[in-house]
Amino acid sequence: MRAWAVVENGAPLQEIELPTPEPTGTQVLLETTHCGVCHSDLHIWEGFYDIGGGRKMSLKDRGVVLPLAMGHEIVGRVKKLGPEAHGVAVGDLRIVYPWVGCGQCEPCRSDEDNMCLQPRSLGVYQNGGYGTHVLAPHPRHLVDPGNVDPAVAATYACSGITVYSAIRKVMPLPPDEAVVVVGAGGLGMNAIAVLKAMQHRNIIVVDVSAEKRDAATRAGAAKTIDGNGEDVAKRIMQACGGPVLAVIDLVNGTATARFAFDALRKGGRLVQVGLFGGELSLPLPLMAIRALTVQGSYVGTLKDLRALVTLAQQGAVQPLPVATVPQREANDALMRLRDGKVTGRLVLRSEAA
Repeated sequence: MRAWAVVENGAPLQEIELPTPEPTGTQVLLETTHCGVCHSDLHIWEGFYDIGGGRKMSLKDRGVVLPLAMGHEIVGRVKKLGPEAHGVAVGDLRIVYPWVGCGQCEPCRSDEDNMCLQPRSLGVYQNGGYGTHVLAPHPRHLVDPGNVDPAVAATYACSGITVYSAIRKVMPLPPDEAVVVVGAGGLGMNAIAVLKAMQHRNIIVVDVSAEKRDAATRAGAAKTIDGNGEDVAKRIMQACGGPVLAVIDLVNGTATARFAFDALRKGGRLVQVGLFGGELSLPLPLMAIRALTVQGSYVGTLKDLRALVTLAQQGAVQPLPVATVPQREANDALMRLRDGKVTGRLVLRSEAA
C-alpha cells in the first residue's frame, strides 16, 4: 500500500510503500476513500505536546513509532475480511472509529475504547487514513454513513464526536442559556451544528480570526467575540449579560483557558478539549467558593459516533464546510492547516473514492 507518512518529525510527509495488512481473526481491511486533516495530526507530525513551562511531552516516549501514516477521520470501503469478521461485506462503505484500545478491558467491552489504558488508535499508534488502506480490529468499529456525504462523515470520527462528547458534559441547559465555544475551526463548526441539533439557541463563539467568526455567524452562532488581546473574559460576560455556566474550549491554550475560566459564574463548567498546549494556574479558593468544574474531554465513544451519525442521517446536523483535496497532496493540506488557512475541514480524497 502507499502512504503519505511522517518519516521524520517536522519534515515534509513522504510518499512511501508499506506492506498492505492481511486481516486475521475479526479484523477488516478497508481501502481509504476519505480522511480528514485534523489539528492533532500537526502535533503528531511535530512529535510533541507543549505542556507549559518550556516543557514538551514526546510522542515517541508515548509509543508513537515512525514512519507513520497519520489520519484518524477515516471513511473507507471494505476490501477484505478476517475469517471471524461478520456483519459487513466486501464493498461496504464505512466510517472507521479510530480510537481503538486493547479490546479486552471494561471500557473497550462497553464501547468506550477511547478510555482504554492501552490505546492503539489508528493514525497515531497504527497507520491511518493518510495511507491507501487501513486495518480495523473488529466490525463493531465500522459505522454505516448511510445518506451522509462521505467527506463530511469522515469528520465525525474525530471532530464530530469530540464536540458531541464535550457538549454532553455541559448539558442539559435551557436552550437560551449561553454556551460559549472557543475556536471556530472544524471543531467549532461541528460544535455549532451539534448544539443546533440539540435545539440550543444561544451559541456564543470566540475566535481570533474575523473570517472564522463570520463563518460561525453563518453557521448559526448567536454572537461572536474577538479572541485577540486582553479582556476577552470581560467581552464574553458583556455579550452574555454576565458570567456563564458553560465554556467549551476547543483551543485549550494558556490564554484561552485563562479567559474561559475567568468568565465562569458560580456552578460553571469549563470543558477543555483542544491540545494547543501550555499550562493554567487556578485560584484554588475560587474553585470551592464558586463550585466550579474544570474537566477534560478526550474525543468520544463508539456510542457517540453511532448517535451522531444517526442525527446526521436524519438531517438534524448541518454539514460541516469541507473542501476535498487529493490524498497525494496530504503534505500541502497539513501545511495549510498549520498556517491557519483552513475554514471548516480539509478532507483528503483518495483515488479509490
